[in-house]
Amino acid sequence: MKKEAKTRVPVNDFARKRWSPRAFSDVSVEKNKLIALFEAARWSASGGNEQPWRFILGNRPDETWQKIFSILDKGNQVWNAIVPVLVLTCGKKIYSSDGSPSTYFQYDVGQSAAHLSLEAMHQGLHVHQMAGFSKEKAIELFGIPSEFLPLTVIAIGYLGDPKILNTTLQARESEERSRKDLADLVFSGRFGRFSDLFNQ
Repeated sequence: MKKEAKTRVPVNDFARKRWSPRAFSDVSVEKNKLIALFEAARWSASGGNEQPWRFILGNRPDETWQKIFSILDKGNQVWNAIVPVLVLTCGKKIYSSDGSPSTYFQYDVGQSAAHLSLEAMHQGLHVHQMAGFSKEKAIELFGIPSEFLPLTVIAIGYLGDPKILNTTLQARESEERSRKDLADLVFSGRFGRFSDLFNQ
């Protein structure tokens, strides 16, 4: 199944073809491809070169995979049962010079995950990132230190047949991709003022 974005202007193929499926194949992901994903993530931009991202990798059906699967919300477990790779992302908390907490570490972990996502497309894989999981269970099961925060779970694998999904998820899988218009996202002068860039 292909769900290429209908972009306003041409963009690179990986950005155009990237989407988040729920129907994955149970075929294992090759070790060299997984390494490439994490290598791409490693070279993401990082404020102050803090590199706050950490990844806990589970390969089905190893113990780590089972633990990550167990912390997923029921709605996510439904379609993740055969996903070959589950990754828990964590961010190292960063504090400003005055000791106040900074949220930028979450931004950097997100950038790192985006790099991983595009590299997955390059490797013929897909990813689906999830916020639906128990952070408390993740901390307990993996002994995550207090200076780190669990942020997302990422499913990684090859595309599968949408027919393996229930009817509700099958319908969502076939929906056309959509995004807000650029004019609603990019402003000039002040917040909410459309940029002249998009005037016809």
